[in-house]
Amino acid sequence: MYLCTRAFPIGIMTENTVNEKVEKLWNTNYVKVWLANFMLFFSFMLLTPLLPLYLKDTFSASKDTIGMVLSGYALAALIIRPFSGFFVDSFPRKKVLLIFYFLFASLFIGYLAAGSLLLFAIIRTLHGAPFGATTVANSTVAIDVLHPTRRAEGIGYYGLSNNIATAIAPAAAIWLLNQSHSYPLLFWIALLTAGCGFAINTTLHLSPKEIVKDKPKVSLDRFFLLKGWSLGLIMLCHAFAYGIVSTYVAIYGQEELGLSGGTGVFFALLSTGLILSRLIGSRSLRQGRIVQNASTGLAVTLGGYLLFASIHSLWAYYSAALIIGLGSGHMYPAFQTMFINLAPHTQRGTANSTLFISWDTGLGLGVLIGGVLAEHLGYHAAFWAAFSAYLIGLCAFFAFVRNYFIHNKLR
Repeated sequence: MYLCTRAFPIGIMTENTVNEKVEKLWNTNYVKVWLANFMLFFSFMLLTPLLPLYLKDTFSASKDTIGMVLSGYALAALIIRPFSGFFVDSFPRKKVLLIFYFLFASLFIGYLAAGSLLLFAIIRTLHGAPFGATTVANSTVAIDVLHPTRRAEGIGYYGLSNNIATAIAPAAAIWLLNQSHSYPLLFWIALLTAGCGFAINTTLHLSPKEIVKDKPKVSLDRFFLLKGWSLGLIMLCHAFAYGIVSTYVAIYGQEELGLSGGTGVFFALLSTGLILSRLIGSRSLRQGRIVQNASTGLAVTLGGYLLFASIHSLWAYYSAALIIGLGSGHMYPAFQTMFINLAPHTQRGTANSTLFISWDTGLGLGVLIGGVLAEHLGYHAAFWAAFSAYLIGLCAFFAFVRNYFIHNKLR
């Protein structure tokens, strides 16, 4: 547990200071949803970097076909996000979480049964729906179980579960594949890992929360946080760039840099940057420096994408991974906190789903457009498109979005 160590003169410690020292960050429920989220993303990231290679090796799929098959996952997640936010805000959150988590874990069986490219594409697309809903439900529950004085900090630490999973899973997947030469083994491990995450969440003990009952039957704000539209545009640009780089980095490293296992190191460095920056930035988030964290993160991440797109060598390949991780680790938890701070407490699920809607839209477009660009113009064109999209997002943030948030936040 992280405790405030700042010294105060005896006799003038405020009530807020006492509460800040007493309230636990790592309470039992928070640890459980943290671990469940780790399992969710470990099972996800165990497969994601290798699926382009799997489709190429097993079905002889072309680059643009790979892009179309994998973008279906993001499309399904995008479609379910608005409804998952509504479900989380309108029904008991634990029940919603368990239903979607169970569906997410169960669909890994489909990868083992898919004997054709068409069937694999269908299973992959269907899998996106419970993944999209589970991430919304799990993160909303994590916010619920945090004390308000530790919420911004807790959001930052919650993201470490994603980052650690992202650091470990791709390297583990590549090592297992090199040792066993078996993709089905990876599918089985993903299934078992997701099942463990589901089992952990069944032990949660949550207090009843106020749910939305009095809104009009037809209301866009029940499914999308309208005040968060400008933040969503920036997140879309961020996800577009990440979708291109993360999806095609394995094939690019193999075909142009001569790497056989370098993708694991790339994601390990990316995640190391994410972890370090979240640890460094957690205190400033708790102190309310949310906009500053977002600004710093955007600028640093842009530098990483510029390096990756402009210089094609091993040192640039690995250095860009670390820089992108350092920037994203500052930017993402700050943006999630900004979404939450624009919404009343009865719309936390909607705020989270809006964040993920933006992410899924950008990610799906990045995977799809990146595949077309890589097929017809080469990987370099795809990576320059990633940099350009991120540059547009950064300019929009400093020109408009930053001040919009400051004037419209609720807390």
